[in-house]
This record gives sequence, structure tokens and C-alpha cells, in this order.
Amino acid sequence: MTSLTSGLKGRSELGVALLLGAAGVVVFLDANGLVTPYSKSDPVGPKTVPFIVAGMLVVCAVLLALNVLRGGKGEAEGGEDVDLTHPADWKTVLPLAGAFILNILLIDWAGWVISGTVLFWGSVLALGSRRHIRDGLISVALSLLTFYGFYLGLGIALPAGLLEGIL
Repeated sequence: MTSLTSGLKGRSELGVALLLGAAGVVVFLDANGLVTPYSKSDPVGPKTVPFIVAGMLVVCAVLLALNVLRGGKGEAEGGEDVDLTHPADWKTVLPLAGAFILNILLIDWAGWVISGTVLFWGSVLALGSRRHIRDGLISVALSLLTFYGFYLGLGIALPAGLLEGIL
């Protein structure tokens, strides 16, 4: 076992390959469980894209694993100006996480437009903007645009929540 461990030392990219492969298998199994009626007008059906994505994930996982096992190694990022010795900025991270969590908790009850506004507005406040009124108006506009963009452009109805009948 020690020879296997020493042979894999410095090859942490294999974990990424394993994760990609697992994601591909999960997508495949999920797509395989889809029940859709056959349609002569659409013989390809909604299962096609998930199967393609699953196949691409598995192929990428295999190619990455082969590359790593043959000695390939990812390059360290040289272009970012990040000081890794600095601790995380929790005054930004926690409010940002709070905006995301609040969005998750509100979306079914309040609807996308309200929870999306909270998400967008909370995010810009957490990231340092102090133009509250402008940011609030832009957040409402973004929420409405994404609500109607999904509905009109993609045919996907996001939850209206409290604004049911108004939107």
C-alpha cells in the first residue's frame, strides 16, 4: 500500500478527475430516470442533452486521469495578485453567504422577484457598494428581467410567490 501512496504523491488532480467522473455518472443516472413521452415532432427529446453532458464529463475525467498518471501537472496561477497569507475577509463573506441563504429560504414563499431582489441587493451591499437606492432599483429591475426572461424566453415559470396574480 505504501508503494501505491508514494506513486500517487503530488497527483491531487486525480481527485478532480474522480469528481468529474462521479458527476458524469450522477448526471447519466438522473437522465436515465427521466420519463418522457415519445413525440414524432421531437424525436430527440429532453434526454439527449443530459446524456451528452454526462458523456463529456466522463470523457474529461478519463483524459484528465490519463494525463496526470503520465506525469502531467496543472500550472500554478501566476497572474493573480492574491496574498495567500492574508486571512479570509469574513466581513464580506458572511453577509454574502447570508444573502444567498436568505434567497434560498424566501424563493418558494415570497417568489423569485422578491428573493432575487434580496439576493442581488444583499450581494452588492456585502461587496461594498453604498448607493442603496440605486442598487435597490437595479436589483428589482434585474429580478424582473430574469423572471420574465425565463418565462418568455425559455418557457420556465419561476415562482411568483407573494406577487402571484400581479406578475
